[in-house]
Amino acid sequence: MPQNTYQEQVDQKRMLMIRSMLSALPRSCSDFIRSLLTTTSILTRLAYTIDLNTFFTFAGRELATFADKNVSELTDGDIALVKARDIEMYSEYLTLYYKEEGSHNDQQQRILKNQSYGVMRKLSSLRSYFNYLFRTERIPSNTAALVPLPKIHKKPILLLEPDEMHKLIHAVSTGEQLTARQQAYHKSVGVRDFAIVMLFLGTGIRVSECVGVNIQDFDFDTNALLVTRKGGNQVIVYFPDETADALKTYFEERKEIETLEGHENAFFLSMQRRRITQRAVEKMVKKYAEIVVPLKKKISPHKLRSTYATNLYRETQDIYLVAEALGHSDINTTRKHYASMSDKRMREAAANTKLTDKGDSSE
Repeated sequence: MPQNTYQEQVDQKRMLMIRSMLSALPRSCSDFIRSLLTTTSILTRLAYTIDLNTFFTFAGRELATFADKNVSELTDGDIALVKARDIEMYSEYLTLYYKEEGSHNDQQQRILKNQSYGVMRKLSSLRSYFNYLFRTERIPSNTAALVPLPKIHKKPILLLEPDEMHKLIHAVSTGEQLTARQQAYHKSVGVRDFAIVMLFLGTGIRVSECVGVNIQDFDFDTNALLVTRKGGNQVIVYFPDETADALKTYFEERKEIETLEGHENAFFLSMQRRRITQRAVEKMVKKYAEIVVPLKKKISPHKLRSTYATNLYRETQDIYLVAEALGHSDINTTRKHYASMSDKRMREAAANTKLTDKGDSSE
């Protein structure tokens, strides 16, 4: 029986998470998520399910209408009682709330916060849910549509400037500036870490795509890599010679590692001889970034992706090429991130445009 791919394993876990959460939510939530099967990815449906779980957790705790009712047994008639004021309360609740974690006998509370973007996303999910119920004539109105979404303040793209990128590459390659304990660890994983960072900077792939890479996905004759995008589509991306050198060096080490069962095909391995996790890669990037750019607190694999995209755009000035390289299905997703760079280029062009010849003195 063929082994499931990494992406298939991840999707199976996500599906089980969705089913588990939906079992404790109103039946209408399951119907809503099922209506999205043909138009969304499992990851998107998981995000919707998490957002609905957050709302109904709030509703069961904070809304008098549902105080004495089991959330899983709420009917369409019950949900129709939700008022715009209730959703406004929910919007305020999202800025700071508590989530219980752990076993029944050992529960702890974790403080959760949402900035304006997080609040907007959760309210948008709720709008879609209420719109589904209204569109299918299960409730008389889409109450959620009456509550305005928070204003999103545009933030500059956080990335590494060229000199910072070079410093990061040097730090990962040499292990300099690490603590004595980190340097000891670096001797075992430094070649792997360097290959991962060079792959991010040379291709702009996502961290989920990076950890899902298998040995057979590489073609070092053409510097090509078969990547499974988050929607499940597979594309070929190409990497520069510097990235190829780092990957080949790590691959020689990788050949000597006897992996745990089920991880034989994984390209990047952890110290436990299993496929490296997203969390481990994120912690690794953060560790080196804190050395190189201590003032940029949120450098992550995604920011290395932004660094790659910005470098590609600077070189080509081709927003469509950048969108294709990043795997964006909508060009507007790419354009909104790099609009400031386009604006700068247009301003420079306008400044250099001459409408008259100032040296011409003729009347």
